[in-house]
Amino acid sequence: MKDGRMRRWLRAWGYLAVEAGVSIASVVFLCLGLVLLPLMIISGGVLLMPEAVRGLHGWTDASRRRVGAYRGEELPPIGRVLPPGSTLDERLRFAFSRATGRDCLWLAVQALPVLFVSLVTISLPVAAVNSLAVTYYWQFAPADDPVGSPYPVTSWELAATMPLVAVAYAILSIFLIPLVARLVSFVSATLLATPEKSRLEARVDALTLSRAAALDAHAAELRRIERDLHDGAQNRLVNVVMMLGIAERAQETGGDVLEPLRRAHDAATDALAGLRRTVHDIYPPILDELGLEGALASLAGRSVVPCTVETTRVGRVPAAVESASYFVVAEALTNVNKYSEGTRATVRVSRDGEVLLIEVQDDGVGGAVERPGAGSPASVVASRRSRARCR
Repeated sequence: MKDGRMRRWLRAWGYLAVEAGVSIASVVFLCLGLVLLPLMIISGGVLLMPEAVRGLHGWTDASRRRVGAYRGEELPPIGRVLPPGSTLDERLRFAFSRATGRDCLWLAVQALPVLFVSLVTISLPVAAVNSLAVTYYWQFAPADDPVGSPYPVTSWELAATMPLVAVAYAILSIFLIPLVARLVSFVSATLLATPEKSRLEARVDALTLSRAAALDAHAAELRRIERDLHDGAQNRLVNVVMMLGIAERAQETGGDVLEPLRRAHDAATDALAGLRRTVHDIYPPILDELGLEGALASLAGRSVVPCTVETTRVGRVPAAVESASYFVVAEALTNVNKYSEGTRATVRVSRDGEVLLIEVQDDGVGGAVERPGAGSPASVVASRRSRARCR
């Protein structure tokens, strides 16, 4: 029982000590904000304000995790994001939102009252130890500058009272430190708790971004399919029509019909193969037949570099996730075969709740460089990780 109380007391003291350090940093942030805010408004630097607010949200989110861990409850982060390419009005609404106001209020409280209360409280055990030490070292202090803890000690009679003062400090620390830690954590949790309306707004923003990303991916996939059909099957079908036209005219004029028909047959075969590849690239039928694990095993079996597949309780996941995962691994293994110069590769698939983690590694020479707008890099080491939500 005593050990449990002692651990709780030490945990409370440690929490207040951390909060005191955080408060000092918050004082710096608050002062910088108070100095820079008028300059931003006057100089037109208000466009930079959303970036400063984003940093403030990151600071408060870290405090939410810390306070939540101490209180044993979850304080969800704000989750507000600034979409890329936002307009001026959207950036200003993000900077001057209610969530920003609540975070600024927490910053002011953390920087001033919490700093004072935390420093005074965590110094009580130190004051108790110091009071005991005064009993000995008071005699070495100059006569015109006596030791004062909490009153000037100028004689052995006064020094004899210092152990009583130390006991008083110790008793205060025993009761006050856990109490103040609960009070500080309660105030912080109250100020940092995200209102339901703000959580809903953040959820709407996240859904808007994910919907825009999904639409962009859908449009890109449609353009890819259109390009594949135009450059592949359509050209071959035009060739079939031309060969059939030539064969028809040859029949009318008594010429050789067999050769144009052969060429038309070859073009039709190529067009059919192209259509099959296009359909396969939309959703590989092997995923329906064997599932993700079997499809990845099939990819590994066709790899030129010997490849093994390691899976951990993956099971069935949504078709979109299976398809994306399949193509990620297919592209990675293609790069391994072409560029890695490796002797073996490994595909690891694991699932952590709603997150599917896929890792492709090889023992090649390395040196992959990703470039903006360059699609999949011609990686010399195909070491890639793909995360996808399973729901």
